[in-house]
Amino acid sequence: EEVTTTETAPVLSTAESATPTLSASTISSDTLSGSDIYTLGCEQAVGITTEITTTNYFGMAVSGSVSGSGFIITEDGYIMTNYHVIEDAYEGGYDITVMLNDDSEYTAEIIGFDEDNDIAVLKIDAEGLTPVTFGNSDSLSVGDTVYAIGIPLGELDYTMPSGIVSATDRVITTDESTSINMFQFDAAVNSGNSGGPLYNSEGQVVGVVTAKYSDTGVEGLGFAIPINDAVDIANELIVNGYVTGKAYLGVEIDQNFTSIYAQYYNTPLGAYVHSV
Repeated sequence: EEVTTTETAPVLSTAESATPTLSASTISSDTLSGSDIYTLGCEQAVGITTEITTTNYFGMAVSGSVSGSGFIITEDGYIMTNYHVIEDAYEGGYDITVMLNDDSEYTAEIIGFDEDNDIAVLKIDAEGLTPVTFGNSDSLSVGDTVYAIGIPLGELDYTMPSGIVSATDRVITTDESTSINMFQFDAAVNSGNSGGPLYNSEGQVVGVVTAKYSDTGVEGLGFAIPINDAVDIANELIVNGYVTGKAYLGVEIDQNFTSIYAQYYNTPLGAYVHSV
């Protein structure tokens, strides 16, 4: 999908990037206390809400809300979140409201998104914000301490559960049947945490909280998109409004060409191009 933007784009970078970081807060490389990380996260994490209108069983219009989290990536108002947090707003043309820790609210513009990797970038009209510092998700190891800050259930503002990295390089299939490389952690995240930041013990964001395995009786299975991947995508979205370089076959395949058709037409069995 493509959303055109004409703004001059900032450049984001992770801890291991050679590109100068233009959006980093000044943070020591020393380990921070949980309280320090929470204070930092409250300045950097945001709530994201969309008021949607649906039709009930009786054909009457009813209002509801979709809530998630996000985090500030530049001091002039660029925000990263999951695409599924703002999907209903994009498809339905609804306003997206971003809420900061000081209770101020802004209507956000969608700069771009990558549905396949569940990343979106928003922009609010604000200056002097506190952006996150990106860590290096490639250096994560099982057992590393992580902290998630977000708005679980859409109501519990600025909650911070903690845990450890449980596994790296998990290929997870999302609700949209798209497979995304993530890492697993055991912090108690819930609906509404999606799109929020996952911090390491140095106060750097190393992941985007994205999914929780929620089958009955299963706990402690949270997943996050590595921040190195998310930053690459965000840079593309900010600069171009979409992710460039994706392969596109450009043909429609006939899904109904079964063995019966192959036998009837005396042709090999396989995929057949229906149209170009």
